Amino acid sequence: MIRRFVLIAMCILLWIGRAAVAQSEKDSLQFFELKIRPALVEHCYRCHSQSAAKLKGNLLLDTKSGWQRGGDTGDPSIVPFDPDASLLIKSIRHLEPGLEMPPEGAKLPESVIADFVTWIKNGAIDPRDEKTAEAKRGDKTWWSLQPIQSHSESESIDRFVVDRLRTEGLTMNPPADGRTLIRRITYDLHGLPPRDEEVAQFASRYDRALDPREKTSILAERIDQLLDSPRYGERWGRHWLDVVRFGESNGFERNFIIDDLYPFRDYVIRSIQIDKPFNQLILEHLAGDVIGKGDPSVEVGSAFLVAGPYDDVGNQDPVAAANIRAATLDEMITATSSAFLGMTIHCARCHHHKFDPIPSDDYYRLRAAFEGTSHGRRVVATNEEREKHASTLGPLRKELEKLTKQRTDLNQSITGRAKQIYESSQWRRPKVDPHGTSEDFAPIEAKHLRFTIRALTSSDPLKDAKPSQGGKLTEFQVWSSADPQRNVALASFGTIATGAKSAVAEDFPEAYGPTYCIDGKFGEAWFIGSPPVLTLTFAKPETIQGITFVNARGDRDTDESKVRGGTPCEYTVEVSSDGESWTTVASDEGREPWSESHGIAKARRSTITPEELDQLESFEREIASINKKIASVPPLREMWVGNHKQPSDKTYVHKGGDPTKPMNQVMASSPSFTGEVISGYEMDADCNEGMRRLALAQWIVREDNPLTARVLANRVWQYHFGVGIVDTPNDFGFLGSTPSHPELLDYLTNRLIAHGWKLKPLHREIMLSDTYRQSASYSESAFLKDKDSRLLWRFPPRRLAAEEVRDTMLFHAGLLQMEPMGGPGFRLYKHLQNNVSTYVPLDTHEPETFRRSVYHQNARASIVDVLSDFDFPDNAFSAPKRANTITPLQALTMLNHQFIITISDALAARVEGATKKPEEQIGKLYQIVYQRHPTEEEKTLALHLLTNRSLSTLCRAIINSNELVFLD
Repeated sequence: MIRRFVLIAMCILLWIGRAAVAQSEKDSLQFFELKIRPALVEHCYRCHSQSAAKLKGNLLLDTKSGWQRGGDTGDPSIVPFDPDASLLIKSIRHLEPGLEMPPEGAKLPESVIADFVTWIKNGAIDPRDEKTAEAKRGDKTWWSLQPIQSHSESESIDRFVVDRLRTEGLTMNPPADGRTLIRRITYDLHGLPPRDEEVAQFASRYDRALDPREKTSILAERIDQLLDSPRYGERWGRHWLDVVRFGESNGFERNFIIDDLYPFRDYVIRSIQIDKPFNQLILEHLAGDVIGKGDPSVEVGSAFLVAGPYDDVGNQDPVAAANIRAATLDEMITATSSAFLGMTIHCARCHHHKFDPIPSDDYYRLRAAFEGTSHGRRVVATNEEREKHASTLGPLRKELEKLTKQRTDLNQSITGRAKQIYESSQWRRPKVDPHGTSEDFAPIEAKHLRFTIRALTSSDPLKDAKPSQGGKLTEFQVWSSADPQRNVALASFGTIATGAKSAVAEDFPEAYGPTYCIDGKFGEAWFIGSPPVLTLTFAKPETIQGITFVNARGDRDTDESKVRGGTPCEYTVEVSSDGESWTTVASDEGREPWSESHGIAKARRSTITPEELDQLESFEREIASINKKIASVPPLREMWVGNHKQPSDKTYVHKGGDPTKPMNQVMASSPSFTGEVISGYEMDADCNEGMRRLALAQWIVREDNPLTARVLANRVWQYHFGVGIVDTPNDFGFLGSTPSHPELLDYLTNRLIAHGWKLKPLHREIMLSDTYRQSASYSESAFLKDKDSRLLWRFPPRRLAAEEVRDTMLFHAGLLQMEPMGGPGFRLYKHLQNNVSTYVPLDTHEPETFRRSVYHQNARASIVDVLSDFDFPDNAFSAPKRANTITPLQALTMLNHQFIITISDALAARVEGATKKPEEQIGKLYQIVYQRHPTEEEKTLALHLLTNRSLSTLCRAIINSNELVFLD
């Protein structure tokens, strides 16, 4: 038995992801059509195509053979997989003198150059030949933009499928048996297997029934039970979270965790479970804060707008900031148009859409709707909660305001006197210098030295509560009294530095520590923490006579204002022989203050009276007491749902997508590409930003909008059959596929609308059809005509999705925790937060992680064992279809990961708890995992493995079988 499974694993290891390669090629082709061909048309064809008035450099870029031949140089202008060696990249980067492209003016936008680099890195897939140099494009007669065709009540799903099969000379498979069917519908609606006793009971009733109507009744009863279960909301909620690119980190280079976005996930699951009409769900996604103000269960829906990645680096350069903002709004437009309309409106950002009838104005009409939206969290509470909170805090805040004013008045009086002292003072020594400040003192023997910081150059001591936080030191030197002097503080002499640090890097514990102060290098720095004290312990007592501290790491011509923290400017230097008794040897006394604020703060110490000091301390006590009471009041709940404010700027079309090149102004209004099929709307330039989003949402869900319900009906069909009637669910445009059953798609769309945009009735109708209920049996003759089963001559078998694989194993092992539903997610990675985030997969999965996978906190760019191996998407973008690969890593994980070993041991314990007899254990194991009895051959092989190895080993082998992860 073990040899058999090892051989299976070896076969998988030798199969180098054939499916993954096919998917990769398809993605690369789509990337070419979406990004590269439009860029070539816009920027290159004028000089480098067969239609060019004058061909430049004898280089043709309108065919694949053109760039393969190259131009005057005689070398190919593109080297697949090697952008740095490609002359095209060198030319558009302006790295080749005389060959700059474009030849005049600025370079292409960096985003376009990056697209060319990505394309070439991935092999420069180019479908063009001499006959297809120019692609066709769609217009307003495109099929998806036409009105939905009505159908008579006598029509059905099966009629459309059978008619299509008949034209190809095909017929449906026979019906599936009861065991197959209950497994299919349970995984379909719950993402989990049925229990073996449920299978036995259903199969017995279903297979015994002779009347087709009775079979249908038995099946309908079971479908209704599954739809009523909370498990349905979890399974189909995950589908929608994929579509709306839900992820719980912001992505990009910092990729910080977002801990309060999970309420949106729970909202989606709850909405799907209660069968909220989908047109209402879309309204809430785009304008939940408008239509549900004061109702958190509705308002949270608008977190859709900010559930995607965004760049939070906060670049202060105006041009960079404008580009980042444009990219942020583009992400919202992309998510909206692809999820609800199935159109690539974002392709019209820089120019009119090259393939669909979408002008650039349409893109910016949508942008105008989102101009006032930004990422972030805010309070989401009911009106009653807000009123109660305000009534509790009101009196406390009023008292706090009174005391704060009294303290401020007293401080201003003291500061006024101190300012006069400061202005009349004379300074014996210069102010501190970040490039090096020295203090000399009489030679003294010491074993320890302590440097205590009271203020930093970066702080305002008159305002900052803790003016000694937020500083850095690159080096701290201690000079011996010997001739020549030497720096006895160096770690290389055995000196030890201790002190708190203000930053921590979990993956590099030594980072930011005080050791960097004594390494003799002007690079890394100590990030001064609290308390702000640096203590040095020498290897042996040293006679010393001075110190120097440095914050800068470059010469004086280097602007380090953005990379260095504050430099100590008020300090005390003390020495000790035993580490207990300290003697002050130097301080900042007599130095010119770093700023007026520092000078006044120092003068306050000499002018403040004891009575004033007592009064200030009294104020501080009373204020602290009130602040403590305020802090004890539970805050109103905040969620990551975005912030909205009325935009101050008008919306303009950007030439080439460049926000620094505004052209004509546009208003928030409906896109024009649907033509006369649906009436539009237009709003004033100063219209309320919330009303803009609401108007767009209402236009999207109009029943005469030909796209929205079609796109949704297609998604429902896809998740039942593995592939949609349109197999590009986010693209119903020219580059997307055409429907395999166009009349069926419109029939389903009409049914969806007739059911009030509710999904459950559509589920029932699909799952009760003969098309859905047929077997997945293989037919060679049918396969030769329709290898992908797009015509549905059989039910298409599928591999389980990542969550189904993980949840199934936990379920069979008796470890899956169905409760709690919702709430903060669990993590299968360790999150390391520094300036950027790092996500390290956990080798061991503890019991607190044994919840359904939909509740995992999915950070972007995080790798999660088992889930990532089985194609769980990184939702940097919408994931309308899951990849379905077969890779060696899957086999290695399923054989060797500690999680699998834990599952195997738990499954073995479950089986052993039911029976001690080996033959019965084998039968029980097959019933649990496969919901069937083993064959005689399986019994023999399993008994051999069980006898020679262990029950846990047998369980591990069964878990590694195809039957666990593939469903008919």
